[in-house]
Amino acid sequence: MTTLCVDETRTEGWAAAVTMAVTVFTVVTAEMLPVGLLTPIGASLGVSEGTAGLTLTVTGLVAAASSPVLPLLLGKVDRRAVLVGLMLLLAGASLLAAWSPTYGVLIAARILTGVSMGGVWLLTVGLASRLVPPQSVGPATSLIFSGIGIASVLGIPAAAYVGELVGWRWAFASIGILSLVLAAAIAALLPPLPAAAAVRLADVSAALRIKQVRVGLVLVALLVTAHFSAYTYIRPMLDGLGPSLVGTLLLAYGVAGVTGNFVAGSAKSYRVMLGVIAALIALPVLAMPLLGTTVPGALVLLAIWGFGYGGTTVTTQAWNHAAAPTAPEASSALLVGVFNGAIALGAFSGGRVVDHLGTTAVTWLTGLLALTALAVVVRHRTAASAAESSAPKSSSSFSGE
Repeated sequence: MTTLCVDETRTEGWAAAVTMAVTVFTVVTAEMLPVGLLTPIGASLGVSEGTAGLTLTVTGLVAAASSPVLPLLLGKVDRRAVLVGLMLLLAGASLLAAWSPTYGVLIAARILTGVSMGGVWLLTVGLASRLVPPQSVGPATSLIFSGIGIASVLGIPAAAYVGELVGWRWAFASIGILSLVLAAAIAALLPPLPAAAAVRLADVSAALRIKQVRVGLVLVALLVTAHFSAYTYIRPMLDGLGPSLVGTLLLAYGVAGVTGNFVAGSAKSYRVMLGVIAALIALPVLAMPLLGTTVPGALVLLAIWGFGYGGTTVTTQAWNHAAAPTAPEASSALLVGVFNGAIALGAFSGGRVVDHLGTTAVTWLTGLLALTALAVVVRHRTAASAAESSAPKSSSSFSGE
């Protein structure tokens, strides 16, 4: 009888993990929809591509602002109920975006999307340990966050295809319908998730005082800002190759991103992996103006870029967990806040560069930021190695270093 109960728990846990993987896929797709739709959105609402890119900036800013605050407001409210509410909010926001008759209404919808996105990201970090047995936490975590890469493989290219076939509004409407379905699935398949303890402002402050947490946040800011300063405007970069090919090229990027996610998740050293990621973002983006002017060249560069960025989320989470293993929700609030703030900053800064200097110039910004991140990784790794070599033999270090 006992064995039967354990097996049922494992089955239910994996069903919940799959549900959360689809939820992450949906949230990330909703966040990134404008990437594949900037041109038609701008044409429909009468704004420039740089201004249309602010729909991504606003979402990231709101998510960044709400993520650190939500744990303080939620107290001990059951996290399953919160997730259901957040997906209902995303459904309403997406349907509002699909209807939006003006740019202002679309921005309002994207603000609501940001609240939902920030909350889902925050509550999903570390969720696997509450769904499956301890020995399955690693694979379950990879499964849940594979939704990020799969969103690039399926979600964003699908949005580009839908935009070409029936218009950009239907892409947003599809996300709204899927979010409603997921709200019901979360209510049915996830177990009750009471908060272990209410997060206090002091907990967030304490996590921020840890040096490795601060270094990790700097790296997240550099890498994610670098990526989104160029990736937000990938549509106008690729339009010269033919609008009908954009979805296919983004599909190649996404497939590489999923591969990068699992490779990074199995890497022995997250520090080394972050250095590799920085290089794999900088080099192909810098080469895009020279080698990305043909379909084969763009395909190769996007695959390298996607493989590199695909490992960013899982690697920065590993860094964050190693830095503050006893304060997962507080440190995750900081991580999610900086991550989404960097998305907003990247989209905003890239938009200003694109509008004033063109798409070629934005690749220089991305390259500079990514190479700066590489320098931070090298410096921190050198300092950490020196500290470890001078420490007593019996002292322990984080695994995965």
